[in-house]
Amino acid sequence: MTSITSIETRGISLPRLGLGTWRLQGDSGRAAVESALGLGYRHIDTAEMYANEREIGHAIALAGVQRSDIFLVTKVWTNHFRAADARRAAETSLRNLRTDYVDLLLMHFPNESVPLAETLGALAGLLNAGKARAIGVSNFPIPLLEKAITVCPAPIACNQVKFHVGRDQGPLLAFARSHGIIFTAYSPLGLGSLSHHPVLKDIACKHAKNAAQIALRWLVEQDGVIAIPKATTERNLRTNIDIFDFVLDGEDRARLDKARGPGLFAHLASLRRFIVRRQLSGFVLA
Repeated sequence: MTSITSIETRGISLPRLGLGTWRLQGDSGRAAVESALGLGYRHIDTAEMYANEREIGHAIALAGVQRSDIFLVTKVWTNHFRAADARRAAETSLRNLRTDYVDLLLMHFPNESVPLAETLGALAGLLNAGKARAIGVSNFPIPLLEKAITVCPAPIACNQVKFHVGRDQGPLLAFARSHGIIFTAYSPLGLGSLSHHPVLKDIACKHAKNAAQIALRWLVEQDGVIAIPKATTERNLRTNIDIFDFVLDGEDRARLDKARGPGLFAHLASLRRFIVRRQLSGFVLA
């Protein structure tokens, strides 16, 4: 496994691949984070809403990795966007994570019932107090991201959004790039559905990889983009991180661009319906 590359912005260095931890809870969640750190992951993404910050703090304490070597992200939930609430929520997150600071502190979703300037002002205050090394937003479309840039007293470092081969985020990505804002892709494997796409599987055979690795490589090769796939098992953790020893060529990218048309979206929609039916019937897909 080769080293994970990083992106520099706003005075911080973000590993291009991290571990998403939504729904990683309890002992299994702690074990997954500890295992990820042991395998070389140095970017861990969590959130107040995930209800797993205690487990992540415990995993970091057990992993034997220096805190300064870990890029740690958390998010303030929408019911804590008033300034005083945001400060309290962030302090609670820090206690749960067993750390004095996070590397990136985000607003989790927009909440137009609270002035954006108030929430971002509180996050900027936490930045100035050393409780965060950078701040940003999550799930912001262009108009709100533009407003955030205008009203925030500190630079916006990141916008975390759902992004993968089958989900076009071209205009939002271009806007973020033009303002030096990193794009963090969550659900980068389309909730598992991309692993079954024939074009991805064909390109994977060419590089002796699997379809998920091609989907992740497609993301991290893009300017200003990082990805945070979720994984629980050591096998999947190893697979997701093993994407830095090859590159996609022009033919690969052209095929993926062509595959991203209506055919891919229809394929993904069909797979999502299948996944939902399985979940409703009581089955859980690995």
